[in-house]
Amino acid sequence: MSSVKLGDLRVKPSKILCVGRNYLEHIQELNNAIPEQMVVFSKPPSSITSQLSSFHQERLHYEGEICFLIKQGEIAAVGVGLDLTKRELQSRLKEKGLPWERAKAFDGSALFSRFIAVEGLEIESLEIELFINCVRVQKGSVKQMIYSPSVIVEELKSYTTLCDGDIIMSGTPQGVGEVHADDVFLARLKSGDKTLIEIEWVAS
Repeated sequence: MSSVKLGDLRVKPSKILCVGRNYLEHIQELNNAIPEQMVVFSKPPSSITSQLSSFHQERLHYEGEICFLIKQGEIAAVGVGLDLTKRELQSRLKEKGLPWERAKAFDGSALFSRFIAVEGLEIESLEIELFINCVRVQKGSVKQMIYSPSVIVEELKSYTTLCDGDIIMSGTPQGVGEVHADDVFLARLKSGDKTLIEIEWVAS
């Protein structure tokens, strides 16, 4: 697939940059240390899919995230996404001090809603909600982030070029867990009481 939708356009990112450990309660639920600097990992465009899978060599875990689309080096659009993770493999790699890519950057590990322009939106007001089988499992807002979207952009620019169409996954709030076949996922991007985006995935 390797592309996302912005309005009527199909946009192909050159890379997906992901922020880890950006919500304090999520850090605590995984018993991770609070990082001294921003944790970043990447996913290739081939990780993008529209099909939510529950298994890829091992059971997969979901992480719902507020996601941003870049244009001219700045945040131009926003959506919601799922970062799928091989949690057991990730734990083994972390124990050995090795990179996470094999647990995070596999084909089919990134799902995205459509993106909408941020013009006229208050970034600070944005919030994600994730429901599985009608039960809310995650809720997080930009205000809860350790690193705000603007700080994330500046930090990323300090070492890499942000190309038009690149996607930033800004981290996941508390409530991650395992994907089960036939689970119905509903993700919402909200601003206050207003729902901006709603998308449903059914796990296979």
